[in-house]
Amino acid sequence: MRILLIGYGAMNQRVARLAEEIGHEIVGVIPNKHRESIPYPTFDKISDIQEVDIAIDFSHPDLLLPLLDDTFNLPLVIATTGEKERIHNKLQQLAETMPVFFSANMSYGIHVLTKLLETAVPLLQDFDIEMTEAHHNQKVDAPSGTLVKLYDVIDQLRNDLKPVYDRSQKNQKREQQEIGIHTVRGGTIVGEHDVLFAGVDETITLSHRAQSKDIFANGALNAAQRLIDKQPGYYTFDNL
Repeated sequence: MRILLIGYGAMNQRVARLAEEIGHEIVGVIPNKHRESIPYPTFDKISDIQEVDIAIDFSHPDLLLPLLDDTFNLPLVIATTGEKERIHNKLQQLAETMPVFFSANMSYGIHVLTKLLETAVPLLQDFDIEMTEAHHNQKVDAPSGTLVKLYDVIDQLRNDLKPVYDRSQKNQKREQQEIGIHTVRGGTIVGEHDVLFAGVDETITLSHRAQSKDIFANGALNAAQRLIDKQPGYYTFDNL
């Protein structure tokens, strides 16, 4: 594959390394900053580059969203978190003329976790639910896009719940419809997500631990390899 990278932070640097190790070509980068340190040709818009098979995005809404208003036709693998609704709506429009893939987390293991939640939530209707995510101290958005993705799965199955992000000011006991959302930031934690189901005298926890950021880069590359042969449409792990 001939790949255009949108953003050149830690994630797309891993994508570039892993892609070249298996014979793919990085034909260019649309960077957010520090162009002088990028070892590939740099561009300002997607339409500026020719002879490319697919674009892989690990960037920021401030970079990505203006690029999506450009005129182009190119398969897209989008992994940017934050501004989820705006990105989703724009990708839905683009999907009419090109294949686009979006996931808030490129780990296939996280996709499996969503499927486990779809089974667990209906079976544990009387259990309290608490969600916790932990990431490195450089992560900007909170809660993580992945935790929001997991919450959306639960919300579709139990629409009586209301998220609570800060109990420090409540000074009252937990309400039955609450679902606690907890964020931890520190060190170099790659990504940890826990969904706790707490019942009477028993608990069940579904957990995912990312041990290397390579799982996200490889997930994006695997999605890209499948996407380039697809018809126009909006793709996720469910239908790719």
